Amino acid sequence: MTVLAAPRPARAPSRSSVRAAGMLLALAVLALAILLSLAIGARQIPFGEVIDALLGRADTENATVVTDVRVPRTLLGLLVGVALGLAGGLMQALTRNPLADPGLLGVNAGSAAAIVTAIGLLGITSPSGYVWFAFIGAALASVLVFAIGAMGRGGATPVRLALAGTAITAAFIAYVYAITLSDPILLQRYNQWAVGSFSGRGSTEVDLALPFIVAGAVITFALARTLNAMALGDDSARSLGAHAGRARLAGAGAITLLAGAATAAAGPIAFVGLTVPHVARAIAGTDQRWVLAYSAVLGAALVLFADVLGRVLARPSEIQVGIVLAFVGVPIFITVVRRRRIAGL
Repeated sequence: MTVLAAPRPARAPSRSSVRAAGMLLALAVLALAILLSLAIGARQIPFGEVIDALLGRADTENATVVTDVRVPRTLLGLLVGVALGLAGGLMQALTRNPLADPGLLGVNAGSAAAIVTAIGLLGITSPSGYVWFAFIGAALASVLVFAIGAMGRGGATPVRLALAGTAITAAFIAYVYAITLSDPILLQRYNQWAVGSFSGRGSTEVDLALPFIVAGAVITFALARTLNAMALGDDSARSLGAHAGRARLAGAGAITLLAGAATAAAGPIAFVGLTVPHVARAIAGTDQRWVLAYSAVLGAALVLFADVLGRVLARPSEIQVGIVLAFVGVPIFITVVRRRRIAGL
């Protein structure tokens, strides 16, 4: 009598294979967002003509629109999304605070205060002129937050950094309104910048932001292994050879580069750095190497889709990307934080 062996249960896919498959899907979504950004606007351009324009096989008015207007705008959206996604993921990992975003270190408020100073006191109105002021303001805010957070025993703990960032942000915002409310023209110019937009921006802003975002991204990914160790606590990280203090200092520099460049180029854009890392952790788990990679890709896709949606809803005009993300980001964020397994770090 032959005894048949019981069939072996199917082996569940490994975490690494799930992460890799998810990354391929995320890259495909990003590619779709890029294609839509190039094709959709006040003038609808067929996908075939978009491809011909990118390959240099067309010399038409539509091809000129694609190469001279939409390609720079799409590249700017791509850079800003990557920068904000990485800055948010890094900030949440450094502070171990799932509600942290680049604004927690006062980076956005510092940039805003510096730009208001440049426009109101020095008469500088072009992005190429005030981008440096934005970086100075972002760097100053980061230095102040770390200096205040490091006072007393225990050094710059996540809670102290969060409290210091909140206080510095409030001070800078008060300064911004004290200056702008006394000058209606300055207030109008500030509001045009503060809404967060890619309209009227392009290759100049891309050239200005690119080196800083690349530098910030390199530092961020170099910190990934240390961030994994820091998730166990500073004492455990120290026993594993990681230097938490140095990592926080380098991380603050990376956040300044990433968020400062994105804010200077497109204005303050909310919810990307706050929401995207939660989705990334839902897919990738707690390994910061994967979380940061997903944050970069998904951040870029979210920003580009929001920009496209703003063009579609108000065609032939457009709704600014910062406004669209405020409406879209709120329900996405509420949904992801209600999931208990990703509500904390």
